[in-house]
Amino acid sequence: MPPSKDFPLTRAELLRLGAALCASAALPASAQPQSKSAMNTRPIPSTQEALPVIGCGTWIGFDQRPGSEEYKRLPGVLDALFAAGGTMIDSSPMYGRSEETTGELLAAAKPRDKAFLATKVWTSGREAGIAQMEQSFARLRTQRMDLMQVHNLVDWRTHLATLRGWKEKGRVRYIGITHYTASAYDEVEAVLRAEKLDFLQINYSLDAREAEQRLLPLAAERGVAVIVNMPFGGGGLLRRLRDKPLPAWAGEIGCTSWAQVLLKFVLSHPTVTCTIPGTSRGEHMADNAAAGAGTFPDAAFWRREAAAIRT
Repeated sequence: MPPSKDFPLTRAELLRLGAALCASAALPASAQPQSKSAMNTRPIPSTQEALPVIGCGTWIGFDQRPGSEEYKRLPGVLDALFAAGGTMIDSSPMYGRSEETTGELLAAAKPRDKAFLATKVWTSGREAGIAQMEQSFARLRTQRMDLMQVHNLVDWRTHLATLRGWKEKGRVRYIGITHYTASAYDEVEAVLRAEKLDFLQINYSLDAREAEQRLLPLAAERGVAVIVNMPFGGGGLLRRLRDKPLPAWAGEIGCTSWAQVLLKFVLSHPTVTCTIPGTSRGEHMADNAAAGAGTFPDAAFWRREAAAIRT
């Protein structure tokens, strides 16, 4: 796949991080770190609202029953997300109990208004869609949703019409569409061209770069924020890398784990607004969030290093 050309920082600049102010000046304002450890934010194009670049996905990890050992670990995930400066929590009625779990945990969080809540509608028919979205509001214990997305384009024409009305009334702040597989990209592209959207959520990772070809450039052209799901390629790439030593250059780009390397790759694309790696462990959330700080390599860097990572 052809790599994207306009990454915000060159390798040469990256290696001169001792001159931190100069390196920071080479970045767009939205990508400049606020301090050495602060998570970067990027603007949502439709409003310019700043959104932290690392969020949390809830698929599988938050589908837990109260009282289970897995459930007891989950408050630590939100603590780590918020402590690092992250805000986005992405869920769906497709994810089992994840919406309910998220609502329960946020009800106990102090303060819960740190969260940027995103969920989806995943059914056919206007009335069924309204009922499902109302259920999501109840499960997430909120009166207003930050972002409601049409999950995998299921009956998207019907639901986008409803969501436009809800946005005008202030029930949802942003609307968007999602998918997770390259086989759907033609339809995703058609919807992006035809509809006015705030967000596109799509898969993108070091070993799944098809979105670079048309979708990411089109999102930039249309002024649509991009949330990246599956930044670890569904987990397969991260599992393959887990037992390999980190390359010497990992430290040069501020990474101490393979997860951070893979997230830095995703965030190196200037069109990406936020990525939502999923986890059920607080220590993994903290490790993921660290990738959102500092600066990001340019396309030339990844052309040199990406092939070796994938093999």
